[in-house]
Amino acid sequence: MLLTIDIGNTNLTIGLYEGDDLRHHWRLATDHARMPDEYGLQLLGLLAHAGLPASGLTGISLASVVPPLTGRVTQACREYLKQDPLVVDTGVKTGIRIRYEDPKAVGADRVCDAVAVMKMHGGPACIIDFGTATTFNALTKDGDYLGGAITAGINLAAEALFTRAAKLPGIDLQRPPSVIGRNTVHAMQSGLLFGYVSMVEGMVERFRKELGPQMKVIATGGLAEIVSKETDMIDVLAPWLTLDGLRIIWQLNHT
Repeated sequence: MLLTIDIGNTNLTIGLYEGDDLRHHWRLATDHARMPDEYGLQLLGLLAHAGLPASGLTGISLASVVPPLTGRVTQACREYLKQDPLVVDTGVKTGIRIRYEDPKAVGADRVCDAVAVMKMHGGPACIIDFGTATTFNALTKDGDYLGGAITAGINLAAEALFTRAAKLPGIDLQRPPSVIGRNTVHAMQSGLLFGYVSMVEGMVERFRKELGPQMKVIATGGLAEIVSKETDMIDVLAPWLTLDGLRIIWQLNHT
């Protein structure tokens, strides 16, 4: 069994694979104050919940965009799971070419997403990741990662409205009864949800002009499902895309 760990700014996403099959998956809140021992005990608890002892792991594949936590989780894996994780970074085989001006500046999660899309769906593709940031990533038909666009994520925008506008409340992101909100909560939900949907549709069209009419659109991340329900621009909804990329990268580096 392969353990995959994606450390994001908001969520810690974990998957347990048997071969190519994702048997278990968990999405936890990222805790920047947690120490290696706490992460180790948490990982042991998840494996116990899945009925798998730590000795049953064949490997660990890890991606992180939170440098302070990378070392802590790596230490936890070594001390509690007795495995040295493969950390997605420079020098790791991915099967794709990074055409970014500074390849080291591309987040490990974006690399994993591109690897998974190229292996499972092919290019050209626009990969939209709805996380703390919303990222649009361009992949050519030959497997070149070109770059993309980055903007604030939906929850980040909602938090900014709440903290910077005195009369606006904190809200749960869900579909309002109509586009025209008749109260403050519904108006905020409309602006955030439908505003982001319109942005997605516009950005997809702009990416298609550069990547060509055959471009596929793949969406991932915690809020991908709620956005995908409001547009027909998204071809594939892949909530565990980064974990699939981690699995594929592990396989590329252990064959």
